[in-house]
Amino acid sequence: MKAIVVSDRAAGTTGLKLVERPEPQPGINDVIVEVHAAGFVNTELTWPSTWTDRLGRDRTPTIPGHEVAGVVTALGYGTTGLAVGQRVFGLTDWYRDGTLAEYVAMEARNLAPLPDDVDFEVGASLPISGLTAWQGLFVHGRLRAGQRIIAHGAAGAVGSVVTQLAREFGAYVIGTGRDPDRQIVRDLGANEFIDLDRENLEVVGEVDLVFDLIGGDIGRRSAALIRPGGILVSIVGPEAPPETGSMVDFVVEADRPQLSEIIKRIRDGRLRSKIGAVATLENAVGALNPTERRRGKTVIRVRT
Repeated sequence: MKAIVVSDRAAGTTGLKLVERPEPQPGINDVIVEVHAAGFVNTELTWPSTWTDRLGRDRTPTIPGHEVAGVVTALGYGTTGLAVGQRVFGLTDWYRDGTLAEYVAMEARNLAPLPDDVDFEVGASLPISGLTAWQGLFVHGRLRAGQRIIAHGAAGAVGSVVTQLAREFGAYVIGTGRDPDRQIVRDLGANEFIDLDRENLEVVGEVDLVFDLIGGDIGRRSAALIRPGGILVSIVGPEAPPETGSMVDFVVEADRPQLSEIIKRIRDGRLRSKIGAVATLENAVGALNPTERRRGKTVIRVRT
């Protein structure tokens, strides 16, 4: 099968190569998915799991990509809950070969049904962005109606879902980004927008929740805005906790019921996926090395 692989940690995305690889075989409780579309996050190439297994042993050359939408073609021993021929989407294990390939082997429990009326490209854009937003807001952030929240990077793949879900559940959302993102973020439902290049973040005053996708100085300044009892939710690594609230730094996990909630909202129009670009597998290396800033997720179309 054709697959994108990476072997050189120092090269980053420029080290991605299209090669021929053996088709994967299903393990216990696995399925084989014929990949129709795959998502990719540039930070994958900084994750230890991209380069080593759980025991720290080198596992390169690695097939990256952890978001998939496709069709089940085979079931491993003991697999239940899915059927051959079923459309699915989901999130693969960090330590296994990923989805930038024509086929992927993964645990069945990490997949959810993809309805016929949802495009594969949309399905592939959702697992990391959608699950990160859902878990950050509701599992870790314990969001409640009426709370004030800051959604950093609100025009991006994750931030756009954070903004839409928070508004749906009754929060007052202050989105951040750069000035060209302003109208996009307002159209997603944000009540306010802060241009982090030109405007003072501190003017927003106290908030109940910060969803931090940036870290660094912005993360530290955001922590100072948490009111007593509030929380800073982060996916960019530990910072000093807020003086008057708490902090959760988390890694997103696969979850079939949450994927089902997300896709339900895509179908009825409550949620829009933010796709920045779509490219074929043959053109994936170039697409994953963009020469200009893109908003949203880059999706690789493996089959038409």
